[in-house]
Amino acid sequence: MGAIYRREMGAFFSSGLAYVFLAVFYVLSGYFFYNNVILSGFTDTSPLFTNMFIIVLFLIPILTMRLLSEEKKNRTDQGLLTAPIGLWEIVMGKYLAALTLFIIAESIIFVYALILSYLGDVVWATLLGNYFAMLLVGAAFIALGLFISSLTENQMTAAVITMVVLFALFLFNNLTDSVNNEKLQELIEKLSFYTRYVEFTSGVFNLTSVLFYISTAFLFNFFTVRVLEKRRWG
Repeated sequence: MGAIYRREMGAFFSSGLAYVFLAVFYVLSGYFFYNNVILSGFTDTSPLFTNMFIIVLFLIPILTMRLLSEEKKNRTDQGLLTAPIGLWEIVMGKYLAALTLFIIAESIIFVYALILSYLGDVVWATLLGNYFAMLLVGAAFIALGLFISSLTENQMTAAVITMVVLFALFLFNNLTDSVNNEKLQELIEKLSFYTRYVEFTSGVFNLTSVLFYISTAFLFNFFTVRVLEKRRWG
């Protein structure tokens, strides 16, 4: 797994994708930090993280689009699949590389916290809760993007489909307004990624939501392994 991880991290930076991803993430998060936090006169970073959820919907598909689709397009997947390495190691090597880059991007929040410390008292419990929530969302969405990347050899197709699916999950929460059945509303809220995320930004730590995101990440990584397994023996 270590070799796959190092290979993917190197590919991110040698292709320039890492620099583009980080630059766009920093510019957009910096814009929301200035407008939603600095101009407000408060040191509460919750409004920033609420907007960062939207940033993630756009950027994670770009981060995950090439992970497996490029292997399939270049016909290097067969060499990878026949190598003396487990499928879980292949998937987790690629997954952790993308997650590492996401963590590097998200950690800009600590630079923002340093700036805020000169303007007032930083509410670290809220900031760390929001940071942890964004990490969980990123972990789940990256796993989903990796799975979609395993289904096609076209990077743009993988990116577009992932973006559409992520936006559908984001808008899923709005279905509660159009549903009259109370139990169905509760089910929609339980399956809503955004509702669970907003809980964290509001300062509510819910262990069920933590397990929800972790389970989602595991489930889609499992699906990816099954796709590769079918391709190996197909």
